[in-house]
Amino acid sequence: MNQPAIRKEKVELSAGDGPRMAAYTVAPDDRGPHPGLLLFQEAFGVNHHIRDVADRFAREGYVVIAPELFHHTAPVGFEVAYTDFDAVRPHIQATTPANLENDIRASYDWLRANKLANAYQISSVGFCLGGRTSFIANSVVTLRAAVSFYGGGIAPALLDRAPRQQAPLLLVWGGLDKHITPEVRRSITDALTAAERNFVNVEFSKADHGFFCDEGAAYEPHSAKQAWALTLEFLRS
Repeated sequence: MNQPAIRKEKVELSAGDGPRMAAYTVAPDDRGPHPGLLLFQEAFGVNHHIRDVADRFAREGYVVIAPELFHHTAPVGFEVAYTDFDAVRPHIQATTPANLENDIRASYDWLRANKLANAYQISSVGFCLGGRTSFIANSVVTLRAAVSFYGGGIAPALLDRAPRQQAPLLLVWGGLDKHITPEVRRSITDALTAAERNFVNVEFSKADHGFFCDEGAAYEPHSAKQAWALTLEFLRS
């Protein structure tokens, strides 16, 4: 079966007062318009895996932008092996909510200005660092839906944003994740419940942190397949 044709492009955006931000973009190869998607990276960069996920979303009919969130401290195209977390640690530590807000707005504005994208149907999906960024995005721009895969650093630092979550939010966790404990996950859902936000909370009991990445050691194919289907349905509905 032939896959739908897509078009890929690297762009550079102005994001606040900082250095220009590179981003990977991909869209269905037709006139559109299509729903837009902000896709936020893991700690290891907008690497082959993130680009592949972007391509998969484009084949499902989305115009996707995946911004390089470390552009303040790393060169364009920065990628690190999944086994070398020490190399990305200083870039994570230098990434502030204020900088991420600028990156989110720049990417969102790019989608809204893109003739292939429907400016009123923009959602976000992110993984780990990107899961936290998706949570932030849902508090600063108007989204149709937001998805956060194992978002590290949401609690306790960003719990004050729970009442500001605007669109329905899907939280996806690995039950074996020792980085984000059940207590941390519960503090997030408790804050969202107290704020009367619209959210879905899903835990895959046999999955660890990073289980969706099919290029990493924690990949759990059954959970990843189910999470993909759930994400697509959540974004559609």
